[in-house]
Amino acid sequence: MFSDLTQKLDGILSKLKNRGKISEKDIAETAREVRRALLEADVNYRVVKGFVSKIEQRAMGEEITKSFTPAQQIIKIVHEELTALLGGEAKPFLLSGDQPNIMIVGLQGSGKTTFAAKLGVFLKKKGRKPLLVALDVYRPAAMEQLEILGKQIDVPVSRGDASERDVKKLYERGLSDARNLMCDSLILDTAGRLHVDDDMMNELEELKKIAKPEELLLVVDSMTGQEAVNVAKVFQERLGITGVVLTKLDGDARGGAALSVTSVTDARIRFAGVGEKLGDLEVFHPDRMAGRILGMGDMMSLIEKAQENIDAEQAEKLEKRLREQSFTLSDFLEELKRVKNMGPLEDILKMIPGFSKAAMKGFKVDERQFVELEAIINSMTLEERLSPNIIDGSRRKRIARGSGTNVQAVNRLLKQFQEMKKMMKMFGKGGGKKMKLPFAPF
Repeated sequence: MFSDLTQKLDGILSKLKNRGKISEKDIAETAREVRRALLEADVNYRVVKGFVSKIEQRAMGEEITKSFTPAQQIIKIVHEELTALLGGEAKPFLLSGDQPNIMIVGLQGSGKTTFAAKLGVFLKKKGRKPLLVALDVYRPAAMEQLEILGKQIDVPVSRGDASERDVKKLYERGLSDARNLMCDSLILDTAGRLHVDDDMMNELEELKKIAKPEELLLVVDSMTGQEAVNVAKVFQERLGITGVVLTKLDGDARGGAALSVTSVTDARIRFAGVGEKLGDLEVFHPDRMAGRILGMGDMMSLIEKAQENIDAEQAEKLEKRLREQSFTLSDFLEELKRVKNMGPLEDILKMIPGFSKAAMKGFKVDERQFVELEAIINSMTLEERLSPNIIDGSRRKRIARGSGTNVQAVNRLLKQFQEMKKMMKMFGKGGGKKMKLPFAPF
């Protein structure tokens, strides 16, 4: 989402790095360019005004103009103010009580029902047993959609029949189902509308009084820009939301909603939807997002993704095989699958410091290569995977036919595999030190 803004800010701040000293004129010019970049990213103009004013006030201080590293100091100030703009310190999503309610609200089409399922996956990973409660009695097939999603993630769903229109009765049914199924948290998927109206808000206010939710989360589509901020403001005034969920944060919107919503509503961004899969949900960390926007990467999120997808025992065995030079194409295939499970490779690379800067402009990862590599390895016999050196010309032709590729693609894979083994052999000679692999070794 922030790729354009990242490139612009990187270009602006890079100009300062070549200067030994920075004058007040330089700071004022930088502030003007930052203001322009933020406005072009569709950030609320009042938010931009306050943000740039704080940066100017801090940067005009004596510690900047007389510093030996003024550029780094200004980047530090921008990072800190950007973190504050996004909500400051991250707040963990912790539930208390025996059976807390999480009420999900938002306009129709914002992604509420999908988020409800994603939240179910999130809570399951935290050791809870959630129940999805279908309360959308207006949108056709809304309850059926939630039921299908519930089956996909193995989370029970409480729903009434098509004739039941009383949301209060449906909620009471949910409470009963939760007791019978011994569920310890209820995710309430409420109805949305095409726009904010009094009937909608009145119904949600009544449900809030009955359910007394511990968390009331507003789901907004970050692709809608400033309209998302306006919607958030109305919901905050009428319902007192506890947090905002930004969906489609992996899209190509300019990012104005994410950078404006906290300042305008005083409500924290709690989660970010970062993909279409039901596991593609991240707790929102303002400092990490600020780092991504400024091209500093996000190693903490990368490590967490790796830990979720790589078993510690398997990683230990992999390290041993690499040290002993017994790493095979079967191991290579398993690592390939783990990397794919971490999400789009392009998004993973952007978390590495340096990769998210302007140097990545135009850089595209063709993930079809993953499919090709898998097909080639799957077309090999077990003996060939364990001992690639036996793969002669006739075997290469057979593997190419079986994988739907060509001999050149098979040759390329075998060459890359051998080069990777040589590289790992060199690392293994580093005084016998144990290698630490945070994620796949290629």
